[in-house]
Amino acid sequence: MINIPSTIKISLRALRVNKMRSALTMLGIIIGVGAVIAMLAVGTGASRQIEQQISSMGSNLLIVLPGATTAGGVRMGAGTQSTLTLTDAEAVKKECPAVYDVGPVLNGVAQIVYGHQNWSTGVVGTTPSMLIVRDWGLSSGRPFTEQDVKSATKVCLLGQTVVDNLFGDIEPVGKIIRIKKVPFTVLGVLESKGQSPTGQDQDDTIYVPVTTAQKKLFGTAFPGMIRIIMVKAKSAGDLSSADKQINELLRQRHRIAPKQENDFTVRNLTQIMQAAEQSTKVMTLLLGAIASVSLLVGGIGIMNIMLVSVTERTREIGIRMAIGAKTWDIRLQFIIEALTLSLIGGLAGMIIGVIGSKILSMLAGWPTVVSPLSILMAFGFSGVVGIFFGFYPAYKASLLNPIDALRYE
Repeated sequence: MINIPSTIKISLRALRVNKMRSALTMLGIIIGVGAVIAMLAVGTGASRQIEQQISSMGSNLLIVLPGATTAGGVRMGAGTQSTLTLTDAEAVKKECPAVYDVGPVLNGVAQIVYGHQNWSTGVVGTTPSMLIVRDWGLSSGRPFTEQDVKSATKVCLLGQTVVDNLFGDIEPVGKIIRIKKVPFTVLGVLESKGQSPTGQDQDDTIYVPVTTAQKKLFGTAFPGMIRIIMVKAKSAGDLSSADKQINELLRQRHRIAPKQENDFTVRNLTQIMQAAEQSTKVMTLLLGAIASVSLLVGGIGIMNIMLVSVTERTREIGIRMAIGAKTWDIRLQFIIEALTLSLIGGLAGMIIGVIGSKILSMLAGWPTVVSPLSILMAFGFSGVVGIFFGFYPAYKASLLNPIDALRYE
């Protein structure tokens, strides 16, 4: 019968006798666990930030861009030719079953003035549906209406960055601002969304009715022209269907022959953003895998020291076996020593990893998220390393012949 309490006491006493060696042996585990937790915190923080940016853009998004021009035999990029109209956007909403809603866009940059303050920002001419497409609410006030669009009313919604720079602590709703010297009434303030996945400040914007932008701010090359159509599919599963339906409808509306190229481009923003998110997750796993190598190195260090310990304590092992210690008593003693070194090192590494990730976040400005799962995984792995690398020295010690061990000098 194995006397486990007695074996544990003997193991802990052996570790206390060689405090410095035990501490140095644990160092590899401490560094390994700390590195794993810190690297996973950096990767998870980056992934979480991208997820927030993706959600801020809206869900199930497609974007329709106008066609490309060809000059001197050189084909320019999408958006260099105006081919989309407000009626195109209305047709997509009505005639494409997989489409939930659309938000037409006619945008430009303008100087905004309120009192003695001025600010240059992007002005987006659109419809009330854009708030649905972008999943964008209001922090105060109300949105403009379809009647405002029909009447080309001079009203607007302000992003939080514009509010901060023009109004400061003043409530903007109901105030009059000037956009390109044209007076506009502020109806509401958009909720803060922060940066987009491309790094742009989404709150540095003003929304106005699209017809107002067409007639009183930017003008159009032809009646009803818009620059972009943002489309929200009914669900993630409907994105492909919506893409196909939009292509078929616009080709028909623009009278494009079967062998002619489209004069528009449909892009799946959701897939692009999900690809960026997937890349970040791969980076997180890669960082964790690289940091895990140091845990293996720490485990090899434990095995090395335990083998040295077996050699040094050969007489002690012989005496224990001579007075009745069984094979598994000896094995368990060395396994417990290795496991104790790993778990204490893992605990210290957890503390260092959490503190290190916070310091890294403050110094480098990187977002870090320490998840309980990463802590449990690192701590559990350190215990597995201790058992795995401690078994061979324990096995070797248990095979010693008691008589030879007693004679060992």
